Amino acid sequence: MGRGEAELIPQGRMSGPMPWVIAIMVAMTAIALAAGLALGNAVSAARAEIEGGVTIQIVEPRADLRAKQAKRAVAAIKDLPGIAGLRLVPQTELDALIEPWLGTGIDDATGTAIPIPALIDVRLDRQATPARLAAMEQAVMPVAPSAKIDAQSNWLKPVFDAMVSLQLLAMVLVGLLALALAAAVLLAARSALGANRDTIEIVHLLGGTDAQVARVFQRSIGYDAAGGGAVGLVLAMVVIFALGRRFAGLGAGLVDNGALIWSDWLLLALVPLLATLLAMVTARLTVMHALRKML
Repeated sequence: MGRGEAELIPQGRMSGPMPWVIAIMVAMTAIALAAGLALGNAVSAARAEIEGGVTIQIVEPRADLRAKQAKRAVAAIKDLPGIAGLRLVPQTELDALIEPWLGTGIDDATGTAIPIPALIDVRLDRQATPARLAAMEQAVMPVAPSAKIDAQSNWLKPVFDAMVSLQLLAMVLVGLLALALAAAVLLAARSALGANRDTIEIVHLLGGTDAQVARVFQRSIGYDAAGGGAVGLVLAMVVIFALGRRFAGLGAGLVDNGALIWSDWLLLALVPLLATLLAMVTARLTVMHALRKML
């Protein structure tokens, strides 16, 4: 066989549709994988941040009673065990939070002001379990009957569940794209076999083995997969960086926590290598199976 192996497949490197099909597959796989990794990072970071977070609202329409109950609640909570942090949110900060929706200029003196609950941000040293919430409620309710206690993880649970579902969807998409890549290589290998059937029979008559013939196809598809994978990774990086800049402008906590870390970039760099390996293995197995039936 020697140098004549490459003549079995006459097309040049990076010619024909196969390299570009692989480039598209690799680009889509890398983008889907990056999305799944970013969602996983955001969920993990947010859960770690709010796992011990508790919010206490003093839902009292009268401002004077609301302020008194808030101070009493703070005094009752700070003596409880396991309190890592405690803060009564200033009124100015609450006004800034509702300003995008309600605007400014609401005058308390006119009686038209919308009562805003006082907020107490509590940080526990461990997870906010139902037992710990119940103990906190027993301490707060006698001095602040208008208090409403919620674990931050409870009202963010639907958001986390939705993000985990999207992450699973991204991982399923990665698997489907890998199957599509293998199917495309399988079809390309079978087409090349059919186009070079006469040449392969002559090679067998000259003493060539199935393994030698399979290696020729494997090498040719490996070159195309490597080139297409490199192009696909570059395209994916352009899209990922562009989307990253778009989402960075939002300034949202979950988006900021979803930034890719160095291990994620390493996984993305492995995508074209794994795609090339998958293409070469698929080509070899396809050719070996077809040769056993052909001869």
